[in-house]
Amino acid sequence: MQTVRTVSFPDRQLLTDLSPLPEGLKGVLWDLKSDPEGGTLGEIDGVILPYIGAAAVLGSLAQIDGLKFVQAQSTGYDGIIEAAGPDAGVANAAGVHAAATAELAVGLILAKLRGIDQAVRDQQRGLWRPERRQSLADRRVLLVGVGGIGHEIARRLEPFEVTLTRVGSSARTDEHGDVHASAELPALAATHDILVSVLPLNEQTHRLIGEEVLAALPDGALVVNVGRGSVVDTAALTKEVLSGRLQCALDVVDPEPLPQDHPLWSTPNALITPHVGGNASAFQPRILKLLRRQLEALAGGQAPANLVQSGPFS
Repeated sequence: MQTVRTVSFPDRQLLTDLSPLPEGLKGVLWDLKSDPEGGTLGEIDGVILPYIGAAAVLGSLAQIDGLKFVQAQSTGYDGIIEAAGPDAGVANAAGVHAAATAELAVGLILAKLRGIDQAVRDQQRGLWRPERRQSLADRRVLLVGVGGIGHEIARRLEPFEVTLTRVGSSARTDEHGDVHASAELPALAATHDILVSVLPLNEQTHRLIGEEVLAALPDGALVVNVGRGSVVDTAALTKEVLSGRLQCALDVVDPEPLPQDHPLWSTPNALITPHVGGNASAFQPRILKLLRRQLEALAGGQAPANLVQSGPFS
């Protein structure tokens, strides 16, 4: 029996791109800010969240009495399960952003190690200042997060001749080798030049990379975050970076965005991008491919992919 019959789309273009919908499904336009177009709140039982700014409108899900399914366009789903409630299935966009986010992670590492950010600043002033910088080759990289994005980062780092150590929630061995437990982070940090976080945000990961882990990193180490901002303790990181002891390259921050007067903006030891890890040309075709599969599953009464909460599909 079909579980979901009416799905809301956050913008007209997305609905157009995915039309015609599978037989048996109705599409409604709803940006979660104003009244729906082409239907009513009372008939909506499936919601596709916007890609940008979803966190700001999650409270609107409470308006759907018979909510059965919520689809995120992001890999992270912090706050969505709570907003959807225990009876709704919730799916993320795992896999959609992996390649693009991994590209950015490697790009941030290379830019900071090789001084590309400083070269851009020098260019604006017409300065020619060659100096010897660190290579990525022969660096010891601590990769914190072994999900889909972490796997893609590891694949892309391999040709750069690094020594890679992977960290997950618990110690184990998988098809790619050893995975260390997050409890080992302080000890592991002491022997690594680069720490890359691609962790999702939950109770266990909130500020996991805090004062103890950061203090254990060697002088000159680079902290890269392309996961969730709150996984890293911003105050502790800021202290280390402003002192000149550590460098950072951040696509995500806490709070996000940083206040305009935050000192990380102006220190040359920090490189900041505005949460664009997955927001690249690869996103559009990959999210459409995923959403088509999800809609076909819903129309056929099947469980959609990437469920992080089963709801009625258990």
